[in-house]
Amino acid sequence: QVQLVESGGGLVQAGGSLRLSCAASRSILSINVMDWYRQAPGKQREYVATIISSGSTNYADSVKDRFTISRDNAKNTMYLQMNSLKPEDTAVYYCRAVHTSRSYWGQGTQVTVSS
Repeated sequence: QVQLVESGGGLVQAGGSLRLSCAASRSILSINVMDWYRQAPGKQREYVATIISSGSTNYADSVKDRFTISRDNAKNTMYLQMNSLKPEDTAVYYCRAVHTSRSYWGQGTQVTVSS
């Protein structure tokens, strides 16, 4: 099993930056896929970004060129650097790890961007 804990959310003005962290309870060396998703009030959870063990990344069009996903295997932690934040980025951000064909989710961290 994998337990995930997100942190780093908060309130920021439009144009500002935040860095989210997702700490895993075990080594992430064997976790091939790690993602970030988000869910705004009244909306479905939506995909944000993926990083795989090789370091390859993928982003939703809405965050491309503003967000950067990364992972530090030594710290068992994944990150999401969010720059040029917009009010529409306001959501609860969740991290996910896919391990042995199972998906594990964190509890989420709130990001609020004021205009």
